[in-house]
This record gives sequence, C-alpha cells and structure tokens, in this order.
Amino acid sequence: MMVFAKSRQDRGRWRAILSLCVLVLTLAWSVPGQAFLGGGDDDRPAKKCPSGKVWKAGKCVSQSSDALSDEDRARAGRQLARDGQYQEAIAVLETIADKNDARVLTYLGYSHRKLGDVDLGISLYQKALAIDPENIDTREYLGEGYVTKGQLDLAYLELVEIEKRCGTSCEEYRALQKAVLAGQSQY
Repeated sequence: MMVFAKSRQDRGRWRAILSLCVLVLTLAWSVPGQAFLGGGDDDRPAKKCPSGKVWKAGKCVSQSSDALSDEDRARAGRQLARDGQYQEAIAVLETIADKNDARVLTYLGYSHRKLGDVDLGISLYQKALAIDPENIDTREYLGEGYVTKGQLDLAYLELVEIEKRCGTSCEEYRALQKAVLAGQSQY
C-alpha cells in the first residue's frame, strides 16, 4: 500500500511540474520578443546594417531616408551607441529634428563620452537632465562620466539621485555604485 501511495504522490508532483512548464512556455509564446530576452524589437534590431543605414521594417534603410521618423532615428541611434558604434550613433542622432529630446541628448552624450570627449558627454547629459530630471539612465551615464574624470564626489551625488528614483536594486544604481567603488567607469 505504501509503494502505491508514494508513486501516486510522485505522479502528482510530475504533473504539477509539467503544468508549470506548459504555463511558462505558453506565456513565453504569447508575448513574442519579450519572454526570456528582456526586450522586444525596440531594444535590438534584427540585423546589423552597413555604415550609413539603419534597420527599419525588416530591411536596412539609409539613415537620411524620409521613411525614418525621429522616433526611428532615436531608436536606431540608441542601439548603435549601445552596440559600440559611436560615430554611427552620432551621425544618426544628429539627423533628428528635435534637438531638445532628452533621450537623444543622452545617447549623443554617451557616444561622445565613449569616444573620449568626456566633457562634451557630461554637458549633453546635463542638458538632458534639465529636460528630464527623472531619467536614471542619464544619471548613471553622467555619474560614469564623473568617475572617468576622477570626480567621485559628483558621481556619488548621481548615485544618491538614482537611489531616490529606483532604490538600490535597480541595474543603474548597481552599475554606478560598482564604478564609484572601483574608481573607474565600466561603461
């Protein structure tokens, strides 16, 4: 009798595990591009394009094409910057009509900073924060710029501002904290 009860219990556990797996897979398939990867098509283009072109609607399009909206250009410039193609990112971001878009200023600053012009990067971050003081990405990058210049006191102030907005467990806080503690920028 004990053997039967134990095997029934084991079958119940396996059914529960199998049901959970089916549920997870169903959820993953119901939200394409979001499950497991942490982002959709806006985060990563499906394909790398040659210089002077950006990914739009399943193909590479000239970055100066009328088919690209400012939003498309901002998204492409951000992705180019995050992919380490800083000159390309700057070229795309500078074609955007709205020169006071905080996201555009942030990724222009990021690209210039990564190319070695830390002062220009910092000034662009400051302009972006004047427009959108809540942007924790901009605050993290500004803090990274301060770390690069050895201005750890100013970097720490940005860390405090990030903590006010998202706490100590968000990625931006942890990245800047690590840079401040190490005394060097990781981004």
